[in-house]
Amino acid sequence: MPRLERQLGQLWAHEKASYGLRVFIALTSVLAYGWYYDRIGAIPGLFLGIIASAIAETDDNWWGRTKSVLLSLLCFSLAAASVVWLFAYPLPFITALALTAFCLTLLGALGERYASIGQATVTLAIYTMLAMDQLKSPDMAWHEVANLLIGAAWYGLLSILWTAMFANRPVRERLARLFFELGHYLQLKADLFEPVRHGNLEARRLALAEQNVRVVETLNTAKTAILSRFGRSGRPGVQSGLYFRLYYMAQDFHERASSSHYPYEALADTFFHSDVLYRCRRLLSLQGKACQALGQAIRLRQPFVYGEQALQAGQDLTESLRYLREHQRPQWLRLLGSLQLLAHNLSSIERQLSEASLADVPLEGIDTRLRDSSPHTLREMATRLRQSLTPGSLLFRHGVRIALALIAGYVVLKLVHPENGYWILLTILFVCRPHFGATRRRLVERIAGTLVGLGATWALMQLFPGTHLQLLVALAAALVFFFNRTDRYLLATAAITVMALVCFNLLGDGFVLIWPRLLDTLIGCAIAAIASLLILPDWQGRRLHRVMAQVVATSTAYLDAVLGQYRSGMRDDLPYRVARRDMHNADVALSVALAHMLREPGYARGNLEGGFRFLALSNTLLGYLSALGAHRAQSTPVAEDPVITAGHQQLQQSLSELAEALSKREAASPQEEEIALADALEQLPDDIDEKARLVRTQLALMLRLLPKLRTTAAEAIQLQTPAMPVAAAT
Repeated sequence: MPRLERQLGQLWAHEKASYGLRVFIALTSVLAYGWYYDRIGAIPGLFLGIIASAIAETDDNWWGRTKSVLLSLLCFSLAAASVVWLFAYPLPFITALALTAFCLTLLGALGERYASIGQATVTLAIYTMLAMDQLKSPDMAWHEVANLLIGAAWYGLLSILWTAMFANRPVRERLARLFFELGHYLQLKADLFEPVRHGNLEARRLALAEQNVRVVETLNTAKTAILSRFGRSGRPGVQSGLYFRLYYMAQDFHERASSSHYPYEALADTFFHSDVLYRCRRLLSLQGKACQALGQAIRLRQPFVYGEQALQAGQDLTESLRYLREHQRPQWLRLLGSLQLLAHNLSSIERQLSEASLADVPLEGIDTRLRDSSPHTLREMATRLRQSLTPGSLLFRHGVRIALALIAGYVVLKLVHPENGYWILLTILFVCRPHFGATRRRLVERIAGTLVGLGATWALMQLFPGTHLQLLVALAAALVFFFNRTDRYLLATAAITVMALVCFNLLGDGFVLIWPRLLDTLIGCAIAAIASLLILPDWQGRRLHRVMAQVVATSTAYLDAVLGQYRSGMRDDLPYRVARRDMHNADVALSVALAHMLREPGYARGNLEGGFRFLALSNTLLGYLSALGAHRAQSTPVAEDPVITAGHQQLQQSLSELAEALSKREAASPQEEEIALADALEQLPDDIDEKARLVRTQLALMLRLLPKLRTTAAEAIQLQTPAMPVAAAT
């Protein structure tokens, strides 16, 4: 019995449990209503209304959720009414649909909440078309619209009540996931310290870079959850203070874990016959497991204990370093300081993990403000929308693409089969993504999922011909869809196909829709692919230079913020955290852009290999900067050292020039002073201050990295020369 309770507790604490249970309650209550009152025909419309409302749902507090639900219902009502009024007039109908799709796509400029509402509104409009196509009667159509809106309103009300009752649960879920991802990052980082010569270091670095993308994304989602509950400013209370402290702890872990004090190849060669790197690797791996255990404790609201094994590993590393200091050898002297700094980082992580369960640790002297980039006034919203009304905007291009694709889909459905053809528009809406690579992947998953779903539907309707059993099948399929719609699109597509056809079987003959559904999916996918290929395509290779320029520009701002704190003192304040987060976000944007390029046609890719080499070098630069940030503290020797000042100024100038050249798609001019300054920085006096030693070493490493960064940037921005279609070059 205790084991069963523990398993149920873990299931309830799972990130998708509250979402799935909320959807289950909404769908089951509708199913029970239709079953008990013998109104089976109302169930499909209610189901689809719930689906549209759930698609529009985003993480928010109860008041924000209330405003979102009211806005969603207003948009749903206008969209459904417009479909009913204009359905019999093809030209006004498709014109209104295209303009609505374009305008609602632009709403994404206002934030995730509005983007979700826009997507859900167009989805509900197409659901209304499907109902109109089946019912053929305006009076019955209005009745079906009422069912759609009632289903949407019911789920919206349930969502508001759920948010009010479990207000802080999403924050715990986001923080738990953050520490899971951070723990995996620490374990991958530990693999870099394995002292194996000629190891596959590049593959390990690539895996670490991919995991860094997930860590930064979870940091951003955790920040959004905290902002929506506790606001942008003000002193947090006891419970919210714990969430703030855990979030800032994760940020500090990330900065320390991403630090790079010296090239790993040099460390492996120098300390190949010592056990010190194995000690580092073991401790870092155990701390990664401890982070994941902390994430589980946050999720289950249980006490967290750091563990004796990790404490012993920390002591073993200290003993190993003491041995190296006592038996100083000439080949060790240069890098022993870097190992000391690494050990300091690991001991700081150890100390914070040991104190993680102390909820009453004060937040004195900590800047608890968080940057909120969402618009909050009508003027800010108007500015965002105005900035998106340009062909250079990703949302503008996608809005135009969606609008024209829907027009093409409507023309095709009228030509091919005007009845049961509105699945074409639904397929276009869900398959056509802002990037060609994402569209290509979604297209394959949509077709495969539809085939699986159609086969499953045929078998299930044969096995369970009874109405009540088919209702249970539709319920199960809807739940599978909601559990998988964000991360397993193939399975989600199969499930929603089963649900849709079973529901339509309640209104008529679902078997006759199997082949039209397959044909409509193929047509819709073909139109979406052609639209992504020809209508204002957003080829990543054409904009890669701007993404790279942003990486370099944010690294300049991060460098200034870090070195400023060596002069004025360590402050984990908002400006510093913004500079650090901007650098990580730019690095993630570059990783995502290169991932999209992998799925683009060869003629549009540009120099993909050069882009990945630049990503590796920019990650190295970020590691050197993070090392400076992890050990920042006020230091008079640093502030008064003219060589450090000269190195900072040269780095700032070189990085600024490289960022400007990249923004113009030009090669940056080499700087001969960089290597000379690096040599001067590495001339370390015997009595030099430890902070000054660190800053000199890291600046020298960055200066020596600049020529490689500049050369690789010049290679990456070169476009391939093969001819391409004229339309694709638009």
